[in-house]
Amino acid sequence: MQITRSTDGSWALTMGAETLLTGSAEKPFALALRREKHRTANRGVVKTEIVELERVPLSDFRQEKDGTLLFSGEGHTLRAAARQISGGAEFTFEGEAGWSYEFQIPAKADEAVFGGGEQYRKTNLRGEMVVNFVSEHIKASTIMEKALLHEKLYRVKEHREIGSYAPMPVFVTDRRRMILFDTTIDGHADFGGRDCFRFQFDACPKRLLLLKAASYEGLAGLLNNQIPNRQYLPAWCTEGMILGVQGGTQTVLDKTFAMLDAGAKICGVWSQDWSGEKRTVMGKQVWWNWEVDEKLYPGLKDAIQKLNARGVKFLAYINPYLVKGGKLYKECKKKGWLITKKDGSVYHIKSTTFDAGMLDLTNPDAVKFIKETLIGKNMLDLGVSGWMADFGEYLPVDCVLHDGDPAELHNAWPVLWAKINREAIEEYGAKEVLFFTRSGYLGIQSYAPFLWNGDQHTDYTKDYGMPCVMPASFSLGFSGVTMVHCDIGGFFSFGKMKRDAELFTRWMEMGTFSLLMRSHESIRPWANAQFDAAGVREHTVRLTKVHAALAPYIRHIAADAEKGVPALRPDFWYAENFGESREPYAYFLGSELFVCPVIRKGAKRQKVFLPEGEWAHLWSGRVYKGGRRTVVDAPLGYPPVFYRADSDYAALFRGIAEIEK
Repeated sequence: MQITRSTDGSWALTMGAETLLTGSAEKPFALALRREKHRTANRGVVKTEIVELERVPLSDFRQEKDGTLLFSGEGHTLRAAARQISGGAEFTFEGEAGWSYEFQIPAKADEAVFGGGEQYRKTNLRGEMVVNFVSEHIKASTIMEKALLHEKLYRVKEHREIGSYAPMPVFVTDRRRMILFDTTIDGHADFGGRDCFRFQFDACPKRLLLLKAASYEGLAGLLNNQIPNRQYLPAWCTEGMILGVQGGTQTVLDKTFAMLDAGAKICGVWSQDWSGEKRTVMGKQVWWNWEVDEKLYPGLKDAIQKLNARGVKFLAYINPYLVKGGKLYKECKKKGWLITKKDGSVYHIKSTTFDAGMLDLTNPDAVKFIKETLIGKNMLDLGVSGWMADFGEYLPVDCVLHDGDPAELHNAWPVLWAKINREAIEEYGAKEVLFFTRSGYLGIQSYAPFLWNGDQHTDYTKDYGMPCVMPASFSLGFSGVTMVHCDIGGFFSFGKMKRDAELFTRWMEMGTFSLLMRSHESIRPWANAQFDAAGVREHTVRLTKVHAALAPYIRHIAADAEKGVPALRPDFWYAENFGESREPYAYFLGSELFVCPVIRKGAKRQKVFLPEGEWAHLWSGRVYKGGRRTVVDAPLGYPPVFYRADSDYAALFRGIAEIEK
């Protein structure tokens, strides 16, 4: 690394031909800030008000003999140890307690930005403010707006209005560079500047990594060197669809066996209400007491064995909360295993209409109880092969923990939750067990085998409906989370917002061409089309066969994903720059398939802009030349999917076209 200075006092830190950092009196690299933050939280959605009290530009820059970089101003000093690493540079910071920091990284005017963890509204974040604070994605106000307004009057929300279950301060640009701040602290990134990106954090971050590669795949490998990806896909998950079924033992058996008898390929059944159900004004929710509900699920262990005998695994549900007044809540409250307020009382969080206590993940005794009893005894001993490890994003920053500062742990909390689940499986010695989380932060890919995109609305809207799954998956992929899937059909349904057979089938098409195919009954199962509904059932049978037939290819993609390469890749992944993107909701599944989900109600045909190369239409076999737009038929159950004409998997793909033709 070299430092060059200009006569006007500005400076630049370079490495080869790459400019890493710059600074001047007018635009210092770093500033120290003193601020006050006021937060109000409601059901996981946090509103923040910031009052800036002091801003100190750290304009004076020098390098000490040992190589340490010093940024100072008005008696304040920020120290940075710089070193060259594989693919770029690392800066380890030492700041002053009680101060916030802002950093400016040079950028090109037309440089597109991706990543930032899970970002739902758009893939290119240029011009946006990206908040680095784990929060609930869904807002009750938006649900009510959709329920009350005619769909033509609904205003699709802007990116800045939408929160994220899994933000991460790691960004990739179309110049093939990566910017990663190693911190758990609350902050934001501002990509509105013409010649720089700005990053603010409530305290000094530990490190800044600036990496460069020749391709997005190369950057993914560099990130994997820093944060190892330990995601995995058990072999049984590739053998068909995981059905979302609730309602009790007999209902689960009847629905699952009926689909098997109809010829569907079913690898699992996911029953989130295994611990009981709670009816609220929003619909059917889970009773948060993590032991089998013997009234609703009598003889569940025997039923699981019956499912296993037909090649079907049983999956359950758990989260780090306990419903107020429940058996386990009372036990954990008595033992002091729940987070508290400063007065010592239990700090309750609210989900829709009911209160729950939050297990203290910093308490060793509570963690042991989660691993050995809630997961080991109550699930794994029962024969459960997987579960949704829900939530993780509600930790109040003003609570009292057994150990640690909740403000510093808030973002890390979902990673800690995933870590506990992963360790429980490994310590139990279970094999081929899968769990999936919706919340995350830096490092989640080292613990959660899979993520899912959280709770979508049961509609086609681009802010919260089916289409938002794709930007969310792309941004997670750029951030190092390579195995992602979604609830087929969505989750939130209220009033007239509900899915019909067409929407469920279109969503199922997208799930078919992904690593993991899993449906959700939604929060109002009775109001929404399901996998066995009239007009859906025949598509379920056929599409599950398609997904199962893709197993060899999916296992190939999963192997790459374990190396840090995302399974789902945006249409510009192999292009020179983001300006070549033409299909914001289309994606590569691995390198050989190009999928264009149908996200318009009533669509029978679809315009598609194919990437460069020659592409064979999966269903007809017709070969199209890429780099141009074409129109293809897209009847229900047959989404626009193409494979490289010279693919090593061409024979496999040709065989899929013959399934129930």
